[in-house]
Amino acid sequence: MTTVAAGRGIVAHPSTDRALLRGFLERDRLFAAYAVCDLDEREFGRARWAVATAGGQLVAVGMEYTGPTPQSMFVLGHNDGIAAILRDVLRPRAAYISAATPALPALAQSYRIEPGPAMVRMAVDRASFHPYPAPVERLLPVEVGELNRLYQLGFAAWLPSGAVAEGVYFGVRVAGRLVAAAGTHVISREARMGVVGNVMTHAEYRNRGLAKAVTSAVTAELLRYCDDVVLNVRSDNPPAIAAYQALGYVEHCRFEERLIRRTAPAWPSIRAPFRRFFGSRPAQDAQLTYDQAHPMTPPVDASPDPIDADPVADPPDPIADPIAPDGEPTAGPEPDRSPEEPR
Repeated sequence: MTTVAAGRGIVAHPSTDRALLRGFLERDRLFAAYAVCDLDEREFGRARWAVATAGGQLVAVGMEYTGPTPQSMFVLGHNDGIAAILRDVLRPRAAYISAATPALPALAQSYRIEPGPAMVRMAVDRASFHPYPAPVERLLPVEVGELNRLYQLGFAAWLPSGAVAEGVYFGVRVAGRLVAAAGTHVISREARMGVVGNVMTHAEYRNRGLAKAVTSAVTAELLRYCDDVVLNVRSDNPPAIAAYQALGYVEHCRFEERLIRRTAPAWPSIRAPFRRFFGSRPAQDAQLTYDQAHPMTPPVDASPDPIDADPVADPPDPIADPIAPDGEPTAGPEPDRSPEEPR
């Protein structure tokens, strides 16, 4: 645990230094999974990054995915640094933010935070994975129309064919009809990390283990070239958590994914340049807590059943993967990370 020395000014500014950002995020790569993946060359230019320093020491990182509001945002680090980043650099009117619970007071300095349950970050690797064999098939970009028709039953999102081409999607068909699917939010070949999401089963075919089957298939494919695979699930969804545990996923941490709306002025105050020059003073002996979260899904309940534990289209990035009573992910809202869409 790193401490920020009292009396050192905190200064926030934009950054494009991937090595600097990666070094900070890798302190807890499973918690920072989305952000770590966004450091890849293909994703890096789609986001705005900011850092906060105190006496030359990096104390916080922030990331805002670009696109129509609200997009996903993530913050990690010391609360005074997070507050400075949101005050002076990353200033969207609204966003879906991922952050550790202790960071909520820092967010509240500039944003109104909508209520919501805590999220659970779960992770699996080759040693802990327990596959669930079942007849599934790899989905192709030309099948994105069928995939979107399935997702429209519960997700407030739309996937372009590029999302399927660049990601990993598996589905189950009954009489030629796609009735269950799972996919990915983002994959990093550089970091050897993958994020599972977009799990959906048609209401008529739930409670048959189909969601577990497609999630298993996606996970198995990712583990061929990824060292770590993660997903998010709502903490108030024990059946979903149990279903992922059956595949070998284990809880890594709990965090917040919330919709936030700006309450501070939309533009920096006249004092902002002076703050950036002289810096603000962190609380005495404040300790750095390396908390992070990433993209999330908006709290939309399109179905009486819980849904999947991660976002679907890029607008807001992950949310929770609600699951049916028997522990199978079902339907619900969830935007994901696709090239042509906001997340």
